[in-house]
Amino acid sequence: MLVRLLYASRAIDPEPSMIEAILGQSRQFNPSTGITGILCYGGGIFLQAIEGGRAAVSDLYAHIQKDPRHKDVVLLLYEEISERRFGGWTMGQVDVARVNTNILLKYSERSELDPYNVSGAVSLALLEELMATASIIGRA
Repeated sequence: MLVRLLYASRAIDPEPSMIEAILGQSRQFNPSTGITGILCYGGGIFLQAIEGGRAAVSDLYAHIQKDPRHKDVVLLLYEEISERRFGGWTMGQVDVARVNTNILLKYSERSELDPYNVSGAVSLALLEELMATASIIGRA
């Protein structure tokens, strides 16, 4: 059974090296567990979609909730899926600072990443548009 989980969190340490460390660990760990997804980061906020088997996704989310690099972890969306939307990435990356602000403004009151103030469905639509506009990098 495939599932998709979408969550938001705030970075404890918003340094680029910390983000690279999270991406590196994801890209190393995820293939062995069948997890795919994307990590969107901007303004100290993470928005991440993870897809895979129910047990693997649940285990990863439990790990993220305990990870000292994250705070204010909030589940935005959890759903059973028939196919992956982000299957091309062991963990794709979006740097919001490099995204056209009109895309962000389309889904939010302001042109910044703020998944805490929109629905999970809106956050997923934003990620899908970022994928459609080739804003996702790191096909590792």
